[in-house]
Amino acid sequence: MTGMHHMLVHFPLAFWALALLMMLLGRFQQGALAQACRSGLPAVLVLAWLGAVAALVSGWLVWPAAANLHSPMTRNHLLMSLWATGLWTVITLLVWRAQHAALQGGQGLILIVLGLIGSALFAISGTLGGYLAGAPTQLSQLLGQLGWSVYGTFYLPDWSLMLLVVLGVGCAVLGMGGRARNA
Repeated sequence: MTGMHHMLVHFPLAFWALALLMMLLGRFQQGALAQACRSGLPAVLVLAWLGAVAALVSGWLVWPAAANLHSPMTRNHLLMSLWATGLWTVITLLVWRAQHAALQGGQGLILIVLGLIGSALFAISGTLGGYLAGAPTQLSQLLGQLGWSVYGTFYLPDWSLMLLVVLGVGCAVLGMGGRARNA
């Protein structure tokens, strides 16, 4: 089952990376390529989500629940995987609902920022999974330089907490501004 999990995780990662590229091209390019990216984006996001669910289920089945929750590194890996999947699920729902208009205006920029954050989360999840499989990466060393020990219990460095507060306040202000314009 371990090999199945290792294989399955690459599908959502590849589809989410493709989705981010499609979002960038669909937002910042013109013409047939941009139109094709905007049209195909919902399907790519749904395929990524299905792959993520399969990867999460197979990962949970690899080790007993007690082992998954005992190891700090495994907890971190699981948390990052769930956060990345949750964020990309939100992006998928927003794109599905807005269709071709999803990447226009300010909302398109917000989706791209969310996509970049989701990509960072799955990169961190992947590097933690690599550690668990015995193949650490350079990203792990960068995380350590940023103040996060991948071996320790999960916590957020102060700079990331401040970033989350700024993003949260920014989203609230944008949401209230949009609501006021629509009223």
